[in-house]
Amino acid sequence: MEELAEEAGITVRTLRFYRERGLIQPPRREGRIAWYDDHHLARLRTIAALLERGHTLNGIADLATAFESGRDVGEVLGLGEPTEETPVRLTPEALADYFEGEVTPENFAKALELGYLATDGDEIVHISRRLLDVSAELVREGVPLSAVLEAGRRVRTHADALADLFVDMLAAHSAESELERLRPLAKSVVDAELSMAMDRRLRSRRQPDAPGSTTPENVDPTD
Repeated sequence: MEELAEEAGITVRTLRFYRERGLIQPPRREGRIAWYDDHHLARLRTIAALLERGHTLNGIADLATAFESGRDVGEVLGLGEPTEETPVRLTPEALADYFEGEVTPENFAKALELGYLATDGDEIVHISRRLLDVSAELVREGVPLSAVLEAGRRVRTHADALADLFVDMLAAHSAESELERLRPLAKSVVDAELSMAMDRRLRSRRQPDAPGSTTPENVDPTD
């Protein structure tokens, strides 16, 4: 314990407090000797980094609980399954930097539940570089991470339905070996339809709410 505390730059008293709070796992015991390893040291350094970023010990404890209940990266990504997405490996503190102030236990647990995040030892893996970057950009633009995750949950339902539609259609008219090659065509259809749907939605938001509504074009300059 003394050696671990020294390596982590904390006191033995603080280390005991973290153990009592469940912030680090119990040591491996051999008789009367308790052995700590690199995983314990990594957890202590993560705790220090998150404290520096304004997280409370209660919040860190909740994050640790969510982290330990998360699914393994192999389970989330599917070992050997083809994918066009590039996973990203992150430390917990790096994830906190991506979404400054938004990595709450609730948001972290939701991301784990959706399968956006997975665990691999002491690391966190985000399943998609594109989703990670877009989510971070939306948060920087002022959209709460909780709203981004809820939108992702709702999009997932529609995306699954679209995938079923196109896979069934292509399978009915193409050889099984051709499905992966034709995949970009389905994505192009969805991208074009979403673009046109956004056009329609934005136009409708710009329309007057009622026939008698006042717009800049019909305001009387003498009023």
